[in-house]
Parts: sequence; C-alpha cells; structure tokens
Amino acid sequence: MQVKESRTRLDKTGTLEQAMKQFHDGSTVMFGGFGGVGNPPSLIDGIIEKGVKDLTLIGNDSGFPQIGIGKLISLGRAKKLIASHIGSNPVAGQLMIDGKMDVEFAAQGTLAERIRAGGVGLGGVLTDIGIGSMVEEGKEKVTVGGKDYLIEPALRAEVSIVYAKKADTFGNLIYDTSARNTNPLVAMAGAYTIAEAEEIVPAGELDPECIFTPGVFVDLVIPSKGVNWRWAWE
Repeated sequence: MQVKESRTRLDKTGTLEQAMKQFHDGSTVMFGGFGGVGNPPSLIDGIIEKGVKDLTLIGNDSGFPQIGIGKLISLGRAKKLIASHIGSNPVAGQLMIDGKMDVEFAAQGTLAERIRAGGVGLGGVLTDIGIGSMVEEGKEKVTVGGKDYLIEPALRAEVSIVYAKKADTFGNLIYDTSARNTNPLVAMAGAYTIAEAEEIVPAGELDPECIFTPGVFVDLVIPSKGVNWRWAWE
C-alpha cells in the first residue's frame, strides 16, 4: 500500500485556510464528538463560511441547533447524515421529516464499530442488533456458529475532522477527558484527517503514554480558536 506523503512528513501544522481546501460540495465528512463535545469548532465554522453544501456527514449525533456539527446541519448544508441519534437537534428532525436530509440511523455501538472497521481496513462488522426488526430490511445476513448476524458495512470518509486538547507537530493527539469519545476512531477512518487542537507543541514533548491518536493517522494539524464545548451541557 502506498503511504501518502502528507502522512510521513514531520511537521503537519497548517492553517484553517489550508484545511478548507479539502472541503467541496458533495464531500463525505466524518466528525468526532458527542452532543457538541469534541466537535472541532473552528473547522465547522470554516466549512460554514466557505459555503460548502450537499455534504454527507458521519458522526455520533446531530449536535444541538447552534452547537457543534448542529450549526452546519441547521443551515441545511447536509444532504445525508449517518448517526446514532438526532434527538438533541429538532432542526435535524424537521429536515428529515421534510425530506430535505436523508438520515441513516445506526445503534451507537454499531456505528462506532463501523467507523473503527473503516479505520483498520475491514469491510464491515457482524452484529445481531436489529435481527427480527425493521432494521434488517435491505441488509445482508450471514449465519455464524448457528446464529444469524447482519452485515454492517464499514464507514470511511473523504475527510475526517477531530478536536484535540493537545497535539504535537507530527499529529500525535491527546483528548480532554470525555471529549475523546469517537475522535480516535474518526481520526483513523478518513482518507484525509484534520485535527484541530487547543495547544500544539513540538514533536517529542508529549508523554507517549498519554497519546490516544498516533500522528500516522493525521494529515494536518491546525490551532483552535479556543472554544471549549463542555459548556454545552451546562
């Protein structure tokens, strides 16, 4: 397998303007975060300001109407969303009802495994979640050891965006407590991964035992504007 040059260079730091070159109408974008916590705010604002539309978004949820990825969804920029729930964003629910955004639901654990499978090069995962219900409609089934499973395809994206507490110039990432959530899995599953970090330090300064995402999965690191999404729950 050919390794992209961007994933082998030592200094991967860049600007928001450089990051925006990766986003175009119709792109598939995977995002880390849970209810806004762990969503990369500067990148999301940059996508909004660029006016990118018709996106396919993949992530845990639809955020809140004016928080995290929810800001992008509320503006009608997504044509499809693959997520575990949209209950925290009534705008997303209305877009789905009106037929303005296609929503594919997946159980949260199944969604996480599909993303992980995409990141490690698997074709999909087997799960018994949904057997005997409307969930299995249109899906392939296999029998293993006398038990039926649904085949849930792996998920990958053209661009993955993640949010880190601290990064080094090679792209090694540390997340802030619960903001870790799906970010490590999402970072692995993008053809091009952009990390937004609150703090960027020289390579070698991070404690290897604290690194959750190795820099080999990251193509570009940009500084954050400093927004902390923990207040979303307060």
